[in-house]
Amino acid sequence: MRGSEYAVLLRRVRQAGLLDRKLRYYGWKIAVTAAAFVGGWAVFIALGNSWWQLVTAVFLAAVFAQIAFLGHDAGHRQIFATRRANYLFGVIAGNLGIGLSIGWWTSNHNRHHAHPNTEGADPDVSGVLAHSGERAAAGKGLRRFIFRYQAWLFFPMLLLEGGSLHYSSVRAVVKWPIPHRVWEGVLLGAHALGYLTTVFLVLSPGKALVFIAVQQGLFGLYMGCTFAPNHKGMAVLSEGDATDFLRRQVLTSRNVRGSWLTDTALGGLNYQIEHHLFPSMPRPCLLRVQPLVEEFCAEIGLPYCETSLFDSYAQALRHLNTVGKQAAREPVAVS
Repeated sequence: MRGSEYAVLLRRVRQAGLLDRKLRYYGWKIAVTAAAFVGGWAVFIALGNSWWQLVTAVFLAAVFAQIAFLGHDAGHRQIFATRRANYLFGVIAGNLGIGLSIGWWTSNHNRHHAHPNTEGADPDVSGVLAHSGERAAAGKGLRRFIFRYQAWLFFPMLLLEGGSLHYSSVRAVVKWPIPHRVWEGVLLGAHALGYLTTVFLVLSPGKALVFIAVQQGLFGLYMGCTFAPNHKGMAVLSEGDATDFLRRQVLTSRNVRGSWLTDTALGGLNYQIEHHLFPSMPRPCLLRVQPLVEEFCAEIGLPYCETSLFDSYAQALRHLNTVGKQAAREPVAVS
């Protein structure tokens, strides 16, 4: 039975010890990332009112993304054994460190994991882009224009993703019934105050605005480029689809082949199939479980998608372009 197939795979994974915590790995990973964060801001202060700060902006954009990856892992309870410890790390790294609400992200992201690429259920396919021809054809006004040219607009729009993440965090803290909402709001405010005060005290107003635009724009671009290969161009499921858990996760996800550099740059999310099958699996175990999952999928005849980074972008853009063409079709008048 299909329902028992995932149980077989899960048993193999448990027996291999691939769901065990990896505190030593996360200890040095957190230490290195924290050192880069502190070092980046130390260099920022030392450089003073200089256009060389744009180099610092690029560096801090990458550091912010690495902190976001650690927040992602904490949100999935990959780092510590208890929910409380993971949450505390998440609010420090996310809310205070980079200005993103861990409560908002966890709520939003868990819905995505439960229903990946499912229209009406996955928040990641109900945003500014259309992932199905039906949604593209239903677009009106500005949305219809964006749908039509979404493949061309995709990367430029990612420059706004950082601002969108901050806005969504603040909106959730104000309006959503997320746990510890006051605490999360205080830490978001502390981040904003510390960030803006530091930037405007060191730089002239003009340079400060350019620094913020570059740092936040590249942070959003980095995050978007990390998540783009994972699901775009893969199967899109209709609302209420009854596909079983194993197939739902595998058929809607794409892996990206790579090296140690790829794994580091993408925060381990290049093993998207394995991450979706085992969300709480510590990041360093994803590389080890990957051949086991691929072999199991071959055993049961389940397609397993893995490609290079650049081909993943090509596949995603081709899909967005194909879907976007549906927005160009005028609805047929019924007489």
